[in-house]
Amino acid sequence: MTQSYDVIILGAGACGLFTAINIAEGAPHKRILILEKGKEALGKVRISGGGRCNLTNGEPNLREFVKNYPRGNRELLSAFSRFSNKDTMKWFETHQVALKEEADGRVFPLSNSSQTIIDCFLSLAKKYNIEILYKQNVHAFSFEKEQWKVQATEVFHSRNLVVATGSNPKVWQLLSQLGHTIVPPVPSLFTFATEDSFIEGLSGVSKEVNAKLLATDHSPLKIPLLEKQGLVGALLVTHWGFSGPVILRLSAFAARILAQLDYKFSLQINWLAEEEILSSEEALSILQEEKQKHPRKELQNHCPFNLPKKLWNKLLERSGVLPHQLWAELNKGQLHALAHTLTHSIFPIGGKATFKEEFVTAGGVSLKEIDFKNFRSKLFPTLYIGGEALDIDAVTGGYNFQNAWSGGYIISTMINANND
Repeated sequence: MTQSYDVIILGAGACGLFTAINIAEGAPHKRILILEKGKEALGKVRISGGGRCNLTNGEPNLREFVKNYPRGNRELLSAFSRFSNKDTMKWFETHQVALKEEADGRVFPLSNSSQTIIDCFLSLAKKYNIEILYKQNVHAFSFEKEQWKVQATEVFHSRNLVVATGSNPKVWQLLSQLGHTIVPPVPSLFTFATEDSFIEGLSGVSKEVNAKLLATDHSPLKIPLLEKQGLVGALLVTHWGFSGPVILRLSAFAARILAQLDYKFSLQINWLAEEEILSSEEALSILQEEKQKHPRKELQNHCPFNLPKKLWNKLLERSGVLPHQLWAELNKGQLHALAHTLTHSIFPIGGKATFKEEFVTAGGVSLKEIDFKNFRSKLFPTLYIGGEALDIDAVTGGYNFQNAWSGGYIISTMINANND
């Protein structure tokens, strides 16, 4: 039995459902079908932000906003100018979802529950008679006689096909068979593992640092979009290595390079980056001044920098300085060694670990083959691709969802404009 629709959407995730709802709101007469391989919709929305659902980010400057996308930043700037983070917030509030913006810019439903978003979407889908079929493994799709033929548990036909399946290797393979180029996926957003004894006893210590990635021979890695190949942000020491926002950002921007290195590289940390990044020379000057001011104090009891005591003592030991040493006893070599350790600590990284429930990949349909005025395939005029099915990914903070919302909204307006 063959069934015909105006639009078939593959994937009942954030991008898929947002696209469907906005098509239906603009053209309630359209027959819309969503095919979902899982047993429920919006699985990623459910676990996002620890179950709170970090919808977007409140950063007001779109040029700053797109800097959070290692891949897709240029393409998304024009998309966000048409449906921005502010438009997203207005959309949800218009649909009776109260929001709150936290100090770091992350935006959540006021309820602090992703279920609020799920309920909103599913109730709107029901209101507009959007048909959702679950446990649908799509075996094939093809463009025949100006229509899309989609083969799942049944055969479906549609004038428009929207691919919003996220990181789905099977669907990527089908798109490849149609002629699309698939950028091979690699993990993004992960933490760094090290066997360096330095981290022993420091689990839970957090500090604002300047972090850089180096090759195993300590030569710099050239990473696109990273100014001077370094980032400033909060680092968290864990029992297996390093995590925190600065590490996650580095992992995202260097995802492809680190995959090529089989996750064997070095991490350089400047621990003195609280208000400004101090150089080794500036750190040495401060240390020399402290030696003059507090000659009779023990180093372990007097740290001139904003460092947790456990971390300060570890840095002393790494520099060849005994924590119970007096400041007056520091010789020239020890002062230089301590200044260097404070600003140039290097750790061997031997692998990665997944960050919580977040799973983001770098890879997908090549951006060169998408018209970002409408998120339409350049190969087929009625094939649209959105969300993480594209080679677009972002750091944490609500940015990955914003890609889904903007793409879905723009796809909906183009489908309605072209078919009414």
